[in-house]
Amino acid sequence: MKPFRTLAEIRTPDGSRLTLHEHDGEHFLKLDGRQLMSTTATISELMLAELPCRRLRGRANASVLIGGLGLGYSLQRVLEIVGADATVHVAELIPEVEKWNREFLGNVNGALLDDPRVKVITRDVFDVLLQAPKPSYDAILLDVDNGPTSFVQKKNSRIYGSRGFGLIARSLRPEGEVAFWSACPEPGFVQSLQRNGFKASSYPAKAHEHAKRAAHMIYVAEVAPIVPAEDRVIVPKVHVKPWRNLPRRR
Repeated sequence: MKPFRTLAEIRTPDGSRLTLHEHDGEHFLKLDGRQLMSTTATISELMLAELPCRRLRGRANASVLIGGLGLGYSLQRVLEIVGADATVHVAELIPEVEKWNREFLGNVNGALLDDPRVKVITRDVFDVLLQAPKPSYDAILLDVDNGPTSFVQKKNSRIYGSRGFGLIARSLRPEGEVAFWSACPEPGFVQSLQRNGFKASSYPAKAHEHAKRAAHMIYVAEVAPIVPAEDRVIVPKVHVKPWRNLPRRR
């Protein structure tokens, strides 16, 4: 039996243990022993890129922001879609993740980091959005923690709140889309996006090609158009008498 090897490990800023493993040619990224992602389950990471970037084929000077490098599968799909003149920013808070991609994952996706279209920003994606000129991106991909409510690190919740939504809306170019990866369906998340000015949809995603059912969810949203006041339909208020005042039927 081939051994399960630990290739590298670090402590994250909050004290968690982040580890990279290899077994029989496959790689696994874990946080405190809990698997975050692996090379055996990549379908949802590819969908995270495909859904918001599908409009960008053939578009000149497309600009994309990816929140979280991981094992590089979302980055791989983005680079397959966008043109040679595109710009792809990857916000990765932990510099060792970039290092591990280059050192241990060169035959997986590490070589993508040398693509001239790619710039890795060692910073939290929330802070990248906070400082980004507006509007900056045609697509924003967010693979942050486990999704909108299931957090390994509590700090990540801010990207899913009203302030985070506001920064995303400000950073998107016209017709731009944002995609959120979620470990599982999140009841009410589409409605939350709608309350914050987005038009949103959800897409079930399998973990791997041969899975019998979807395990994850991708949420895709774009800023909803503002309807001019003169075009809004005004429904007149109708006064209805209380039931007790209505005449009785005979």
